[in-house]
Amino acid sequence: MIAPLCLTALLGACAEMGTDVDPILDGPPTMQFQSDLSACRNLARSQSQLNHETMAAAAMGAGIGGILGEVDDEGDALGGAVAGALAGTAMGLSEASDTRETIVLNCLRGRGHAVVN
Repeated sequence: MIAPLCLTALLGACAEMGTDVDPILDGPPTMQFQSDLSACRNLARSQSQLNHETMAAAAMGAGIGGILGEVDDEGDALGGAVAGALAGTAMGLSEASDTRETIVLNCLRGRGHAVVN
């Protein structure tokens, strides 16, 4: 019961990750910049964080955590699996956040803004 709640809390806390990037511009922003930034952030938000890579990282983390938990002195395979799944999910969400940030920056560049980061 605790694991689904932790996963839900983790996903909720990361909902904006990657889309809240503040790009550095080479020069002053144009009149259209704020509107384009908003549109690019919305585009990035449309990319799911709970994708195949995140799910694979969670499954791999659960498997490794379960094995390590089993061979531990206390032998808590379930606890290890839960901890591993949460760690794997966090890693997958971090990668999804990086992808979203790249989407925002590339979208702005595609709209003609001189983004340097």
